[in-house]
Amino acid sequence: MHSMTGFGRGAAASEAWHATVEISTVNRKQAEVVVQAPRELVELESRIRKTVLGVVSRGRIQVSINLERAGGAAAAIQVDGALARAFHAAFIEVGQSVGQAVLPSAADYLRQPGILNIGSGEIDAEDAWLAIEPALQAALTGLVAMRQSEGGHLKADFLARLDTLGGFSAKIASDAPARPLRQRELLAKRLREAGLDLDPADERVVKELALFADRCDVSEELTRLDSHCAKFREYLEASEAPGRALDFLCQEMFREFNTIGSKANDARIAHTIVEAKTELEKIREQVQNLE
Repeated sequence: MHSMTGFGRGAAASEAWHATVEISTVNRKQAEVVVQAPRELVELESRIRKTVLGVVSRGRIQVSINLERAGGAAAAIQVDGALARAFHAAFIEVGQSVGQAVLPSAADYLRQPGILNIGSGEIDAEDAWLAIEPALQAALTGLVAMRQSEGGHLKADFLARLDTLGGFSAKIASDAPARPLRQRELLAKRLREAGLDLDPADERVVKELALFADRCDVSEELTRLDSHCAKFREYLEASEAPGRALDFLCQEMFREFNTIGSKANDARIAHTIVEAKTELEKIREQVQNLE
């Protein structure tokens, strides 16, 4: 079981290049890979995405690639003269429009993309891949280790909270049978206050209590809750990424607790339901961090 939050870093070198790859992941319902690399490596993006998605199935994955020439060789700097002249001419035109000289500074030229290109056109993507691939694999290994460690902590938290939910279910199961008895006492009190002193054994009273007992029976909901909790534990031990399945189970458990609260119509059980749903919300928040 893996968390969706993690970080990995890897470095490798070939005869021509030294590559450093950093991968960070955060929560996201689907898988999204964002690659930050020199534009000369754009043809490698599909290969990088395929490699990453072979390891990570969910989350927003940012891959940052830094490439340097092996041996500290200086990268060539190319100047786009036509773009620089056009940039300068644009400033002159602005000056003419406002009636005073407006000239670009050196910093303006540096900030303008495309005027100065460091190493542009000098990177052979296939040669660079010889350094990038092992660095990428090393970064993915570190990422997986961190996500797995975080997943282990989440698993321990889930198990503890599931035990707490089990305690709430047991309390509801203990309180539920007494609900018809309390309703019998309440009905008798209301009849007396209304001046209708009916015999508790009266067929109409017995029928009303029987119907109420059937309506407030929550045994089916409690059975399904136990089943959902058991399935939740099963998914925690599965080899596949359980995030979506656990999120669905949380929704179903919320549904069962809501139904129990509506059917039982009892202040004591309602208090337990509030506590259970609060605990379940904490579980659901943590599930959003799972792959």
